[in-house]
Amino acid sequence: MDAVTLLTVVVLAVFVGFEVVSKVTSKLHTPLMSGANAIHGIILVGAIIVAGQADDPWLLAVALLAVALATVNLVGGFVVTDRMLEMFGPRKAASAHPADAAADGGGTPAGAAGAGEERP
Repeated sequence: MDAVTLLTVVVLAVFVGFEVVSKVTSKLHTPLMSGANAIHGIILVGAIIVAGQADDPWLLAVALLAVALATVNLVGGFVVTDRMLEMFGPRKAASAHPADAAADGGGTPAGAAGAGEERP
């Protein structure tokens, strides 16, 4: 394929991808993001394969740049997905400070037990 055909395919893929992603409801963004992370993992494997077979220094530099960017994209995607999934989890207690728990009669704060005393 020539360069114009490849550029046309990339531009059409960008438009189709934008239209598809913009129509997804907000409830499906997390599963969609997880799927995108898996695709980025495949891109990372492809970039590593290209870097391993590169003979030209420019091709090797571009392949290593692709490996670095794919790694950042993959790790960042999983971090964002993890944060989004935490938003749907159960809420934690409002006060987890040991001094507050001791004042409420909930137990002994850490470090308050003297030498020789048993902690509950």
